[in-house]
Amino acid sequence: MNASIVPSALSPVHDALRSHAHVGKQAPPSDLLSITDHSLLPRAGVKGPGAAAWLEAIGLNLPSLPNHWLELPQGGLIARLGQSEYWIDGNAEAVGKLAATARTPGVYPVLRQDASFALSGSRVNELFLQTCNVDFRTLDADPSLLLMTSMVGVSVVVVPLVPLKTGASPAYRLWCDGTYGLYLWETLNEIITEITESGAGVALS
Repeated sequence: MNASIVPSALSPVHDALRSHAHVGKQAPPSDLLSITDHSLLPRAGVKGPGAAAWLEAIGLNLPSLPNHWLELPQGGLIARLGQSEYWIDGNAEAVGKLAATARTPGVYPVLRQDASFALSGSRVNELFLQTCNVDFRTLDADPSLLLMTSMVGVSVVVVPLVPLKTGASPAYRLWCDGTYGLYLWETLNEIITEITESGAGVALS
């Protein structure tokens, strides 16, 4: 394996917001509902029949089941997609280990150039119901679960950082193909603005 596993971080949202044409496309932060861009966090992926043993050998604990995730002790997370594909997000040290390790049979790099956003606030579940028709309250029984779904026509992966059941302000991270990042960002911001400007909103039983 070589350093190409970790390309330079990209954020189509960050670049667009620097241009005059896109100034004002982010909804103002709100306790009701907010979105932030996490696309520049380091991330890398591996897959293959030797991926699990190799990751454990460099000191990482792994999710025991596909479509689950774990927090890493020094920050960030590791997620398991399918039987033998993993990705690390938000932990520069762990991502660096993936880049620095020599080529290993049965372990293959996966290029990850995702756009990534954080969603938080007391009305975040309302946003999910409007954009992907998923009631995230039904998923709180297993906060280590990651969900693959579609939001406004874009395939996304979502994890619950602070599940709704905790009573604290809920927070989620989502990832999508970077080529759809700006569209998803602007569409979600428009919906977030509508929700936060509508007041208390509709009670969700």
